[in-house]
Amino acid sequence: MNKDQIFTQLGLTDKELTGGNLKVFSPIDGTHLADVKTDSTASAKSKIAAAAEAFKAWRAVPAPRRGELVRLYGNILRENKEALGALVTLECGKIRQEGLGEVQEMIDICDFAVGLSRQIYGLTIASERPQHKMREIWQPLGPVGIISAFNFPVAVWAWNAALALVCGDSTIWKPSEKTPLTALACQKLFEKACAEFGPDAPENLSQILIGEKEIGEVLVDSASVPLISATGSCAMGRAVGPRVAKRFGRSILELGGNNAIIVAPSADLDLALQGIAFGAVGTCGQRCTTTRRLFVHEDVYDKLVPALQKAYERLPIGDPLDPKTLVGPLIDEQAYLAMEDALNHAQMEGGKITGGGRVLSNEFPSGYYVRPAIVEMPKGSNVQEETFAPILYIFKYKDLSDAIVRQNAVPQGLSSAIFTSDIREAETFTSESGSDCGIANVNIGTSGAEIGGAFGGEKETGGGRESGSDSWKAYMRRMTSTVNYGSALPLAQGIRFNLE
Repeated sequence: MNKDQIFTQLGLTDKELTGGNLKVFSPIDGTHLADVKTDSTASAKSKIAAAAEAFKAWRAVPAPRRGELVRLYGNILRENKEALGALVTLECGKIRQEGLGEVQEMIDICDFAVGLSRQIYGLTIASERPQHKMREIWQPLGPVGIISAFNFPVAVWAWNAALALVCGDSTIWKPSEKTPLTALACQKLFEKACAEFGPDAPENLSQILIGEKEIGEVLVDSASVPLISATGSCAMGRAVGPRVAKRFGRSILELGGNNAIIVAPSADLDLALQGIAFGAVGTCGQRCTTTRRLFVHEDVYDKLVPALQKAYERLPIGDPLDPKTLVGPLIDEQAYLAMEDALNHAQMEGGKITGGGRVLSNEFPSGYYVRPAIVEMPKGSNVQEETFAPILYIFKYKDLSDAIVRQNAVPQGLSSAIFTSDIREAETFTSESGSDCGIANVNIGTSGAEIGGAFGGEKETGGGRESGSDSWKAYMRRMTSTVNYGSALPLAQGIRFNLE
């Protein structure tokens, strides 16, 4: 499926792809894909106002009926999975199977949200007053602003949008300026679902804002948008969080991850090798859940590390459209330079580097392909900063409690894992004195979260949660209602307020 076939199947026309001031390039080879029109401050504000109007109509539609729209959208995604997955690969450089996997996540969250549309449960609460009933009721919140990053150009939006829609909210999506085409394609498919759904879906239920930082700021600062869900760097979160809080808005922040795996002496090393390799080099190290640090017990260090180095030597690096490729390109030159800078810094700290460096520059002079790097770090060191690239820092440990302390001794707290066959070690790792991350896995790597579980982290990762579990509550407002069905008015706490 070539570029033009992808665009045609997804409904992208010259209107969306030409005449704009934002040039879009493929990280595969630097091919110019499109010139997309960006929003102005005025048009962004107009779209936000339109989303607010759409919300007023959508909130009145019964939740199971809202779920029907999401069901239709999920089916349309199934029909267009190949094309949308190919566009993900073309625009952000993920290998073909990862592009398809990301669209599958969209389908899965739609399925989850359809079920949720009949399970937005409140509580009945015992009242201390006779002939009174208390209830907890969940109401639609309002327009939800979604800011997504280039590395998951469609799934992150879907995690938020599917839940927001069944909760009765409209959505306003500001995608990364590096990956606007996938957003426009998702919007086209959503409009198709709305047309099939019928008049209960108001116009402007889903809006797209295209632009750079200043357009995101319009969304973040708008009092008409009660919730901002933002995915990006810790630096971005430090800017977004206070601005939303200043206007008493809510935020879901999904920020950086400096994720670690601990390999215990009892670990199945073949299993660990697979989990570590995928976690460290998948998406060319450009996942928030990428494995960046590895703590290996001294008893298995000399067996595991050479095996990892050997596996890295065999990694197929190249065109992500080739089904044999496991490592595609970095998103751009800036990402490559950041990786080089991190490796130079590690070397100055005494790190022993295997791999790294640019490859395939003759075949792809405008594509930034790199060898994933392994860095064996000196005793007592740690890595505090996240580099969005395939660099795996390895540390040796002797005592599990020390490894857990060192794993936790970073500002970020997204994903973590341990490989062990010792139930005591596994249970310790997931206990209150174990990992301090939002995700703590046993005998599985740091990447590959399923939509059934709430996704997010702690500390500078932001503390937000998206996707499954009870994350839907973030997209609604809680109301407590007390009903007096008697003829007297007893007051709470036994208070007497006699007006006679």
